[in-house]
Amino acid sequence: MLKVGLTGGLASGKSFAASEFERLGCPLLHADRVGRDLLADDAGAREETIAAFGSGIIIGDGSVDRSALARLVFADPAKLARLNAIIHPRVFRRIDAFFDAIGRRDPGAVAIVEAAIMIETGSYRRYDRVVLVACPRELQVRRFVERGSGTRADAEARLGRQMPLDEKRRFAHYVIDSGGSKDETLAQVRRLHGQLQAAASRRAGG
Repeated sequence: MLKVGLTGGLASGKSFAASEFERLGCPLLHADRVGRDLLADDAGAREETIAAFGSGIIIGDGSVDRSALARLVFADPAKLARLNAIIHPRVFRRIDAFFDAIGRRDPGAVAIVEAAIMIETGSYRRYDRVVLVACPRELQVRRFVERGSGTRADAEARLGRQMPLDEKRRFAHYVIDSGGSKDETLAQVRRLHGQLQAAASRRAGG
């Protein structure tokens, strides 16, 4: 099995590429969704988070208001690091379980974990291959605004908290350029899928 990390930045096309890899048959885990779900389905994570950040992040049904939590942590790097210390180890355990299950079922699989900040956290080292989906910064901003995710100022603020895609390139084994048309991006994904599948087959002895 080949463990592949797929990453990118705000509105870079990472999820679009991930969906094509999945359509081509790659088992796929969205690590960012796992992190979000933890606050709902892991009582320990929820209790630690509330203890760390106070009752102001609790909504009526006792769950965590993720928007309120985000406002707290993204304004304070120390608070963000504290939240990551609660969430990330649990996410990594679920990723390990995902790989273990796929490896037992299909030793020749290309198993992919999609995560936005794997380079920033250093978790990119956990993968056999790292794939970066990248496009020009101005296109990231335009896509963010056009899909109704927020204003240009919102996009710039979020990009300011992320490692620039040009810096991420040096950590990647492969780069998918999503700056062109959707068809051009899909063609790159398909070519890369073939290369990754060949590497996975060699690793499995096939």
